Amino acid sequence: MVGSAIVRQLIAQGHPEDRIVGRTHAELDLTDQAAVRDFMASEKPDQVYLAAARVGGIHANNTYPAEFIYDNLMVQSNVIDAAFRNGVRKLLFLGSSCIYPKLAPQPMSESSLLTGLLEPTNEPYAVAKIAGIKTCESYNRQYGQAHGVDYRSVMPTNLYGPGDNYHPENSHVIPALLRRFHEAKISKAPSVTIWGSGKPYREFLYVDDMASASVFVMNLPKAKYDTCTSAMLSHINVGSGSDITIAELAHAVRTAVGYAGDIVFDTTKPDGTPRKLMDSARINALGWEARVGMAEGLSMAYQDFVARLDRQAT
Repeated sequence: MVGSAIVRQLIAQGHPEDRIVGRTHAELDLTDQAAVRDFMASEKPDQVYLAAARVGGIHANNTYPAEFIYDNLMVQSNVIDAAFRNGVRKLLFLGSSCIYPKLAPQPMSESSLLTGLLEPTNEPYAVAKIAGIKTCESYNRQYGQAHGVDYRSVMPTNLYGPGDNYHPENSHVIPALLRRFHEAKISKAPSVTIWGSGKPYREFLYVDDMASASVFVMNLPKAKYDTCTSAMLSHINVGSGSDITIAELAHAVRTAVGYAGDIVFDTTKPDGTPRKLMDSARINALGWEARVGMAEGLSMAYQDFVARLDRQAT
């Protein structure tokens, strides 16, 4: 989802499509160190956007913790090291808001990293993403001056939009809700059940906004990037600047889908972190802000979901 959005953004900014190199998972297994090194040696990219990751919602994180920590550690370690070995000086690593402690002060600033315990339901994924930040920082510290290495990290809030994963069990909250409400609409079901109490707050960002932020941060002059970061606290938050409850989100998705039934909350299921609002003051001060509102974004995401169903049907 994010990689495709970054490609769209680069093309929109005038980069020739034939100069943008990417691979699907079927074409290149990023957990395979030898394959990644061969790819980097063959393609010799100038810049690398590291958006690939194993991702999922609460259910997937709880069910597959070993896969979440192993796959993500392998992917990012292989790509970052292979990039360095093949002369890549500019790399952008995409992390996640789950890197912050479960009870971090809200909104969560970059300085909250490693100040408390993580949310247990996604701790393996969070630990991997923290390791990714520290890998980038470590390569900068060791190879920055001698080799011109400039590896940066951005931490997006919860993302959604075209190209999302709509798996019935392993998807994030917005694609999961889009699918449930759509299926209920088609089957004329009287209600849709949502995990948890609906009380936790979450922040969401349309994926094309995240793509624009990624290209923006990648292209910032190093002197400007360095003014708001430090050698061992170098990541930058990227968010929309506001959050809503899961209950409010459910009603917004119901409206976007056009479902007329009821919403039921299953309080026997976990809520996860009470609130996860990013402090995006740093990137806003640098000159970037989100543009796509929730209603518009949900409408476009639903159109993408329906279009995918139509393609599958034909």
